[in-house]
Order: sequence, then C-alpha cells, then structure tokens
Amino acid sequence: QVQLVESGGGLVQAGGSLRLSCAASGSIFSITTMGWYRQAPGKQRELVADISSGGVTSYADSVKGRFTISRDNAKNAVYLQMNSLKPEDTSVYYCNAWVITRDYVGMTYWGKGTLVTVSS
Repeated sequence: QVQLVESGGGLVQAGGSLRLSCAASGSIFSITTMGWYRQAPGKQRELVADISSGGVTSYADSVKGRFTISRDNAKNAVYLQMNSLKPEDTSVYYCNAWVITRDYVGMTYWGKGTLVTVSS
C-alpha cells in the first residue's frame, strides 16, 4: 500500500558529502515521523536522525553537527545531508516513516535501503 524509495547512496572519500533522499508513495493520508536508520555488517540497526511533521528533529550523538535531516511534507519526502563523512559512517541507510493510510490505519514502513561507503 505504501512504498518508500531511497536514493543518493554511493562511495565517497572520508571528509566528503552525500545527500540521501526518500520519497513515500501509495495510500497515504498523512505521515507523522520520518527518519533515517543505518545498519552496518554485524551490527544492529540504529537511528541516525528523525523529524516530525512539524519539523522537530533529533540526531544520534555520532552524527550531530555533521548530518542534517529535512523533509518536504508536500512531496512526502525526507532528506539526509551528510557532511564530513567518516569511514565509520559506512552502512546501509534505511528510510522509515510512520504513515496513516487512507484506511486510517497507522503503520511504520521501511525502504529497501541504500548503501553508503566511506573510504579512508
């Protein structure tokens, strides 16, 4: 019913920047929180940043001051600007959204993920 599609991952050198995008589509009435998670090989998935529909943001301590999350409510999209990237930021990044569908059902949805690789 609802799909999240990420884009913008890739290979970058340490100190470089990338911008991830995620667009939600389908049977959407409204979206509350949108966020980015990441999962490195052998590690648990962790929250990177999230943003409420009103624009309130939160960040993992490891990315504060380097990453910026933003969203476009009209486009049902969320973005993650990643600056000063470090090798330890290498992960698969997943988009997440809490969606109220047109059937007025609330569910969390995930994208399939986009790989970010930071070389030293």
